[in-house]
Amino acid sequence: MKAENFLPEDYRPAEDELFMNERQEEYFRRKLLNWKAELLDDSRDTVASMKDQTRNIPDVADRASEETDRSIELRTRDRQRKLVSKIDGALRRIDEGEYGYCSITGEPISLKRLDARPIATMSLEAQERHERGEKVHRKD
Repeated sequence: MKAENFLPEDYRPAEDELFMNERQEEYFRRKLLNWKAELLDDSRDTVASMKDQTRNIPDVADRASEETDRSIELRTRDRQRKLVSKIDGALRRIDEGEYGYCSITGEPISLKRLDARPIATMSLEAQERHERGEKVHRKD
């Protein structure tokens, strides 16, 4: 019996379970797929909206305001496109049995962190060390 066949609707991964068992993998797979679907729906809505809004606006201030809004929307969509790529990476890690483990230490990433940020590739401690290292090596 596969995990998707017995995963209750209200299931939440628990610390007292075997880490990244079939139920946990299926929980995170569903979470990631739902998130990806939402992002792709938003993207389709944006494209449709931008096509509808293409018009000639005679007032310079109104035109500038609309172009600023479009620019912000496009930047948001670009960030979401990158997020979809990270979601695809997380789904690939689930398929390969690597999901939930820190890419630096190999230790399990906490379930709380994964639930909050299912695309996480590092434990909180490794992420903090990484960010501190970036600050030290950043050239301003």
